[in-house]
Amino acid sequence: MNAPVVAKALHHLTAAEASRLIAAKAISPVDLVKALLARIEAVEPRIASYITLDAETALAAARRAEAEIAAGRWKGPMHGIPFAVKDNYDAAGLPTTAGSRLSEGWPRPDRDAFLVARMKAAGAVLMGKLATWEFGTGNGGEYFDLPYPPARNPWQLDHFPGGSSSGAGTAVAAGTVTVALGSDTTGSVRLPAAATGVVGVKGTHGLLSKSGILANCYSMDIPGPLTWTVEDSALVMNAVAGHDPGDPTSLTGPVPDFRVGLKQGVAGLRIGVIRSFGPGMAAPDADIAAAFEAGLAVLADLGAVLIETDFPAPVADFYACTRIIGPVESATIHERELREMPDRMGFALRDKLMFGAQVRAVDYIAAQRRRRVLAAAMTALMARFDAVVTFGAAHAAPRLGVEPGMTAFTTDTALVPFNISGHPSLVQCTGFNAAGLPLHWQIAAPHRADPTLLRVAAAYEAATPWRDRRPEP
Repeated sequence: MNAPVVAKALHHLTAAEASRLIAAKAISPVDLVKALLARIEAVEPRIASYITLDAETALAAARRAEAEIAAGRWKGPMHGIPFAVKDNYDAAGLPTTAGSRLSEGWPRPDRDAFLVARMKAAGAVLMGKLATWEFGTGNGGEYFDLPYPPARNPWQLDHFPGGSSSGAGTAVAAGTVTVALGSDTTGSVRLPAAATGVVGVKGTHGLLSKSGILANCYSMDIPGPLTWTVEDSALVMNAVAGHDPGDPTSLTGPVPDFRVGLKQGVAGLRIGVIRSFGPGMAAPDADIAAAFEAGLAVLADLGAVLIETDFPAPVADFYACTRIIGPVESATIHERELREMPDRMGFALRDKLMFGAQVRAVDYIAAQRRRRVLAAAMTALMARFDAVVTFGAAHAAPRLGVEPGMTAFTTDTALVPFNISGHPSLVQCTGFNAAGLPLHWQIAAPHRADPTLLRVAAAYEAATPWRDRRPEP
């Protein structure tokens, strides 16, 4: 039997495509890593997706994967697949910079973050560490005052890539890595996905371990994958999900196969449709809204039962909680640095910490109490549906470095309700605007219904042409 023909550039292969080609011996892991290194050399000076590239170690790992597969020791679909992580993850032997001057002089970690270790155990090849906002947080904007250049949106280099997992979205979209891992506190996986047209998944809170990832907000941080397709997200989730005794928030119990249902379609599924953010928030732009309505028509044509509903409270109420909880918890993490070396921080981090340091304890406790009420209301709402479809950000990616556009992109969203409640949600591309920038929507599901979340997204993806278009920065 002839080997399959590779019909696209290797740097644009999805993880699933590459895995099938590796299994068929049409390409090797070494071929794939070399192709990505060539792509990095060609476009990285323009997009700044990496902080640390570990080319030699990646090539060695690819050679090892190639030998293991040839010897019949195939570990699964991620074996030989390149990945990279936001630079708030520890990776043994590599610096964890957090994108900050504050990390200068830190010793290199001698062990991997739990998720990095899981990816390596699955045979994946670590390429390096990706651009991030300083310590994965800030006030919503980029100010060109950090020791590393900000990542740029590969669709339009003068546009914002979202944050804080900015390099992860940029790298996957531009083809400088196959899949990436980021982290999400109030949208930091899903916002870069929205800006760069990739799939960004925030799973059920506790499904993915936070061990070995620098904290931003202890009570709301959650890691998640950024990939080109929903199938790739499922493959990464299969590799990394599972209980970690080292993370007290880590869920116990069986872990599902996240690929189950990806081709089952949505016929008969009850999908709630939320169009309104409620008072106090900007309405979605016309092109975002038009793509949303077109997406609903796709789901209806596929047989989904669409049911109008609303958030149990205005999105602004959810934001009111996170605007207290997030800055306070970040300030507790960086109290010493704020007191002793604020001049070494970038403006965005310092601005957030200074606010958080001044919040009264009674207000923080009140915000946490209100959060519990809102989370319970969200759980009651989600129990009525198999999934819910709503907006992500209200806008397409704005120009990089131009306020107030960056802050509006970051804060005019319906992402935060699912951080407050811990429900799984994702962002995926729903088309492109007249300027060629990606549009998007958000899908959410009940707790631990992550396979259903991916099932709905996969059905939409399969019925639309948006995965056929890639940026050429």
